[in-house]
Amino acid sequence: MRLSTKGRYAVTAMLDLALHKGESPVTLADISVNQGISLSYLEQLFAALRNKQLVRGIRGPGGGYFLAKPAEDISIADIICAVDEWVEFTRCGGRENCHDGKRCLTHSLWNELSDEIFNFLSNINLAELVARGENDGFRRSCTTPSLGSRQSRAA
Repeated sequence: MRLSTKGRYAVTAMLDLALHKGESPVTLADISVNQGISLSYLEQLFAALRNKQLVRGIRGPGGGYFLAKPAEDISIADIICAVDEWVEFTRCGGRENCHDGKRCLTHSLWNELSDEIFNFLSNINLAELVARGENDGFRRSCTTPSLGSRQSRAA
């Protein structure tokens, strides 16, 4: 199973906010243009992110959004969970009824994989992604940076 557009776009939009480092509020229109995400989709995502207190908005002229807490305190898992998204690898969604109402033979394997992904994303915060991107030379208008190759992760 892949992470859906909803989760990927939420992470991308939050990274765009983090790149501004609280210098000024960032409008959804700016994020839309910078990241190629529709404004109406961003409005839906930011309603969920606001409800989970990951962003705060300022209304009126000169308004926009800021991160609600420091970038180092917001994990990628926090963002994905805030938009009611998760990567679940079991067929049953963790309900253990995947094989005729019973747990299938591979349930534990897929459940552990889901847990590993959650732990991996819980241990990466927005500040780390900003630093990685700055090291890779991307700018605010770029899309989400690479998390690194599998080879560099294994080293």
